[in-house]
Amino acid sequence: MSELKLMKGNEALAEAAIRAGVDAYYGYPITPQSEVMEYLMAANPVKTTGMVVLQAESELASINMVYGAAGAGKMAMTSSSSPGISLMQEGISYIAGAELPCVVVNVVRGGPGLGTIQPSQADYFQTVKGGGHGDYKLITLAPASVQEMADFLKLAFDLAFKYRNPAMILSDGAIGQMMEKVELFDPIPRRTDEQVYEQCPWATTGRKRNTDKRVITSLRLVASVQEAFNQKLQNKYQVIQENEVRCEMLNCDDADLVIVAYGSSARTSMKAVELARKDGVKLGILRPQTLWPFPIKQIEALAQKVKGFLTVEMSAGQMVEDVRLAVNGKVPVEHYGRMGGVIASPAEICEAAKSFLNKCK
Repeated sequence: MSELKLMKGNEALAEAAIRAGVDAYYGYPITPQSEVMEYLMAANPVKTTGMVVLQAESELASINMVYGAAGAGKMAMTSSSSPGISLMQEGISYIAGAELPCVVVNVVRGGPGLGTIQPSQADYFQTVKGGGHGDYKLITLAPASVQEMADFLKLAFDLAFKYRNPAMILSDGAIGQMMEKVELFDPIPRRTDEQVYEQCPWATTGRKRNTDKRVITSLRLVASVQEAFNQKLQNKYQVIQENEVRCEMLNCDDADLVIVAYGSSARTSMKAVELARKDGVKLGILRPQTLWPFPIKQIEALAQKVKGFLTVEMSAGQMVEDVRLAVNGKVPVEHYGRMGGVIASPAEICEAAKSFLNKCK
């Protein structure tokens, strides 16, 4: 039976990891995501499910521990916040280059630098444009509630193993710290070593099991070999783009203006839509649940009938560039945002939408 609890977003994600049958969590504390590790340490799942929980000596160590566990076919994850994720970028690139499944959680805080512990969405570029070196993509899920923090953890692992690709859950300090009711899914037993061997024919599961030689690496010194591998990745990314886009659209059927927002910004934008509708302004919202793959076709379709798009982000404007690319000049696109940990109020967003719509007439 599923279970209903009142939890923080970070706690719900940690509990979901235990229930999803995750094999290992390696991390390092940093505000505002430290509750993920704290919850797991307190739960001590190694006694119940066998899940290993380890505080590494640094973010660099934790992502490379994930690399090693993922190479053995294990469900491995880590979590951090913006500066810590920056330190992990080399390891994430290696994992993508080795085509290994894992989950990385970023509960974003304001920057640049150490910045602030308040929520932000300024890590969008870093996440969806490949924060490390080389041509690679992260499957990126953007929860907007405590419920989705739990649900997206399981989904992230499903997609990571389906495509042998690292997945990122891009949250923010507000979602991570807020408390809401969450319906937790029934526990899923951890896979046995035999199941890992059968389900992950690429994994390094030991010479006693492996009859063939298995080498996991991101190093290919022959240029033509590296090019062929890169093309293989691009083909895989195209399949993901075609099949794994997820988004929510509200009040878009008759909208004159559509807000595009994710995470905490989507929550305040939904209230702004409600306020605008009361004033007779036909405002809708498109909420990407996957930031990569991005809902390009959905935005393209809306661009045929609306007067414009307004992106709302807790940043100087990053996702707005992807919206502009999708719209391709058909209608105007503008950005409204707050920075430094400040969250725009529904009233602010409503007024910004009205002002922009007046310019679109």
